[in-house]
Amino acid sequence: MNKKHVFLNEVIAQIKSKEAKKYIASELSFHLKEAKKVWLEKGLTGTEAEEKAVEQMGSPINLGQQLNKLHRPRVDGVLVILLMTIFGLGFLPMFSIGDMGEYLLVSKVIITLISSAAALGMMLMDYRKFKKQGWLFYSIGALILLVLRLFSNITINGLPLLRIGPLTIESIMSLPFFFLAWATFFNNKRLKVWQFIVLFFLPFILFFTVPSISTTYIYTIMVFSMLWWSQFSRKMVLSIWGVFVSCFLFVSIISWKFLGFYQKDRFLAYLNPEKYSDGPGFMIIRMKELLSTAGWFGHPMNKEFIPEAHTNFVFVSFTYYYGWLFAILLVLLLVLFGARIIVISSKIQDSYGKLLLIGAVALYTVQLATNIGMTLGIFPLISMSLPFISYGLMPSLLNASLIGIVLSVYRRKELTGKQIR
Repeated sequence: MNKKHVFLNEVIAQIKSKEAKKYIASELSFHLKEAKKVWLEKGLTGTEAEEKAVEQMGSPINLGQQLNKLHRPRVDGVLVILLMTIFGLGFLPMFSIGDMGEYLLVSKVIITLISSAAALGMMLMDYRKFKKQGWLFYSIGALILLVLRLFSNITINGLPLLRIGPLTIESIMSLPFFFLAWATFFNNKRLKVWQFIVLFFLPFILFFTVPSISTTYIYTIMVFSMLWWSQFSRKMVLSIWGVFVSCFLFVSIISWKFLGFYQKDRFLAYLNPEKYSDGPGFMIIRMKELLSTAGWFGHPMNKEFIPEAHTNFVFVSFTYYYGWLFAILLVLLLVLFGARIIVISSKIQDSYGKLLLIGAVALYTVQLATNIGMTLGIFPLISMSLPFISYGLMPSLLNASLIGIVLSVYRRKELTGKQIR
């Protein structure tokens, strides 16, 4: 075995992370090769040049120990603490909605455990393995929507679902697959504008015809947020945004007559809730009453009936029972999630990892802003969960998986962002 391989083996023996071993071996081999070229140009033989290159690196044991500290997998403690805190706060609505909350408490525990396991699993998984699987993820997402479009057998709150025994398939299940797919597509420098348009509109049309207005909306915000960080120029991105907004307004006017009556009523009630006070406007008026009477400390002993108090309108029940002081604290914690992901993204140099973080913060933020916004009367009422607080397996699993991917990117940032010198 030559001196180079002996040196590399001694360095790698000090490294504990398997992923870091491969990365460091590759980087050291490259630097040794470059150093060897310099000595060859100075007239040394191949063996002499290699020995000189190895000597320049210094002690392999010291170097290995230093690299082990630098490249050991890391966990973002701030994000983990926030996740645990929000998971804990997610149980509070269960204690304030009476007998129904007690009935759902066991399910909430199971959902939290499954979501925590998903976050942990995604964190331990190397996100770079997804990099070349864009078409696979895209196909899975499209297949879920096609199955729903053709075979849905039940409807809840206007959303079609496919129930097969204990398994329920819904449109939101396709979002994480499209999220991973678009990170791959946007990371590809060869992606053309016409390809982007075709790839975007196929799921968009499927979402719209399922129909699922909320997931169509989330999907669109996610893609166009990631588009800003794609390989396209800023001028091209702004042009695409402008054309899409114009087309969206035109299509919205044309497609109004194709919307379901419940969808039309929800939008009209948003504009004039008093006129629809015996229908969808009732909940808007009711929310205003509950929020205006909540006070700073709420009414924990008052078992007031609030429709969808543990799902879409969980922020209303949370504010009414625990008060505005607690509600503001909750919003601040939820906002910190998004802010922390943005801070982490600024430290990531890997373009694929950065796209994943941008997509994750877009998916998370659109849910948070929309749920709070419709509670305060800023947005029309749609089916939208409050991340980690609303009851439901799929929304919780989606957001936990997003956090897991963020942690996975952070865990490996030293393996993609720095070069060994």
